[in-house]
Amino acid sequence: MRARFDNAADKNDAAMPLTMKNYILLLAGFAVIVLGMALMCGGGSDDPEEFNYAMFSWRRITLAPILVVGGFAFEIFALMKRF
Repeated sequence: MRARFDNAADKNDAAMPLTMKNYILLLAGFAVIVLGMALMCGGGSDDPEEFNYAMFSWRRITLAPILVVGGFAFEIFALMKRF
């Protein structure tokens, strides 16, 4: 996988502000953000009169926001990195 990433190049990379490697990193960051948003879903109740404590699980309160913020930080890195 690492070798494929190192060999990812385009003939116009020198003239463009972002290279093919930047776009690959941007897609990886976007996937992390989508994963974090998917982990935040659910936990509600069908009955509005019934309270469901599953809404406050560790996955929704801690893990998912860390993934989303980390994904946005990785997106910034992917935009700023020069190859």
